Amino acid sequence: MTTQIIVGMASCGIAAGAQEAYKAFQERIAATGADAELSVSGCIGTCFLEPVVKVVGQDGQTYTYGEVTPQRAVEIVDRHVGDQAPIVEWTFEQGDYKETVDAFMGKQVRIVMRNCGLINPEKIDEYLARDGYKALEKAVTTMTPEQVIEEVTRSGLRGRGGAGFPTGLKWKFGRQSPGDVKYVICNADEGDPGAFMNRTVLESDPHSMLEGMIIAGYAIGSQQGYIYCRAEYPLAIKRLEIALAQARERGFLGHNLFGSDFSFHIEIRQGAGAFVCGEETALIASIEGQRGMPRMRPPYPTTSGLFGKPTIINNVNTLTNIAWIILHGGDALAKYGTEKSKGTKVFSLAGKIARGGSAEVPMGMPLREVVLDIGGGSYSGRPVKAVQMGGPSGGCVPASLFDTRVDYEELAKTGAIVGSGGMVVMDENTCMVDIARFFLSFTQDESCGKCTYCRVGTRRMLEILTRICEGQGNMADIETLEHLAENVKSSSLCALGGTAPNPVLTTLRYFREEYVAHVQDKKCPAKVCRPLLTFTIDAEACTGCGACLRGCSVGAISGERKEVHTIDPELCIKCGVCYETCKFDAVIVE
Repeated sequence: MTTQIIVGMASCGIAAGAQEAYKAFQERIAATGADAELSVSGCIGTCFLEPVVKVVGQDGQTYTYGEVTPQRAVEIVDRHVGDQAPIVEWTFEQGDYKETVDAFMGKQVRIVMRNCGLINPEKIDEYLARDGYKALEKAVTTMTPEQVIEEVTRSGLRGRGGAGFPTGLKWKFGRQSPGDVKYVICNADEGDPGAFMNRTVLESDPHSMLEGMIIAGYAIGSQQGYIYCRAEYPLAIKRLEIALAQARERGFLGHNLFGSDFSFHIEIRQGAGAFVCGEETALIASIEGQRGMPRMRPPYPTTSGLFGKPTIINNVNTLTNIAWIILHGGDALAKYGTEKSKGTKVFSLAGKIARGGSAEVPMGMPLREVVLDIGGGSYSGRPVKAVQMGGPSGGCVPASLFDTRVDYEELAKTGAIVGSGGMVVMDENTCMVDIARFFLSFTQDESCGKCTYCRVGTRRMLEILTRICEGQGNMADIETLEHLAENVKSSSLCALGGTAPNPVLTTLRYFREEYVAHVQDKKCPAKVCRPLLTFTIDAEACTGCGACLRGCSVGAISGERKEVHTIDPELCIKCGVCYETCKFDAVIVE
């Protein structure tokens, strides 16, 4: 048996150097004549240990290597393949990574990510070997559309893209809407900062989403589907195109599937990066060739959607559940989660997190377990201060509320939302006023401009936040900010404007003292907002080494060698170079 070397080649792995490692494997195998075959996979979720490489030995034993550099690749070929001696200290199974990987993976339940990192996403045979397209065959040949919808309804699956609308109910509405022409749309327009769940699945297991999408078409009586994917995901689009071609060639897409009367076709439409096109009606307008702007509802897309025809829209993670549900039954999914939030949810762990990556956990798991146990807390080692849930549409949940269960209703009580699944972790060195400003600047830029409150209100809110961060705010600004936020939230047409104030409202709710410190004391407690900082040198700690003086580009630091240095506050531009340069902790930032 030839040894298999499988390099994780999703975007995270490539960014970490997987292509260089792959080339090193390639060259070393050729140079040594090693009995090894080189292949690729997607991401298993452990992005924090990329590049990740699996080696399946001649005895069938699998070892997973982390942080594989070109140098490590050469040694793996020489020692593991050549000498049949795995380098266990570099492996997930026995080595230095075991404890970390066990903590990251131990509490996860893989349904959406069941194939991620385990198959080559560009080879349909590897998907078929893991029960691929068996659910589609079962649905089309042994079940009625109504039975499919009933199974999805029984599972309790809710939309994984935002509000959590029941998937089975949406499909039922689509099925019942009159008309011979209906559409299925996969919303792969993942635009939240810190969110990459959809990208992980599309790059690692595109066929699972396609199979769910075809089943959705069968269930509602549609013959045409569209995948709306952002153009910033070139690898995901490439692998989707390969998967579509393979599915057509094997007869899983096209006319008269499995000898039935059911036909289904899928096309890809690339989005130009407009965040607002994540909203259903704006997405529909974009596919139709119009400017991506939301419209009033009702009518809802299930009644009048794409080109005025009944349309159901589900996101990538929702559709990737479907084949598993049809194969295992709705009750199998419903056993996970809570009474109202069934199944599992994939989260992107980002920000100041020790173990960044994609994690799939049962709904209802306490936030504390996701952030601290699976994510490992902050990479800085400082206490976690808060986590931003749901991207710019979500809110900041403080560490004091980390016992909150991760489900739609419980998170909503905190002012945050599950959203698409992004979690941006912040430690004590994060300024919550600055975080609110960052997210609001994003949504303000992404506003389509249709609503006055969204277009103008978010601009005024951003101006107030900027003033506060620059030390020019007053107490009236905080009241005005809160008033504006409530009005923008209640008066905007679509969810972008309706949720844009959430980061502001939740930081005001849980971290109001930081706003007051910025306004009254003209200080940033987290020492982030530079206009509010002062830099001085501790005379007792300063050795006069001159490192800070040499690093200061504006000549604000003076002093003779081996004598105490001083900083001129009038010249200091607060760049922080002196603080970063000093090895004696003599520079004080207040």
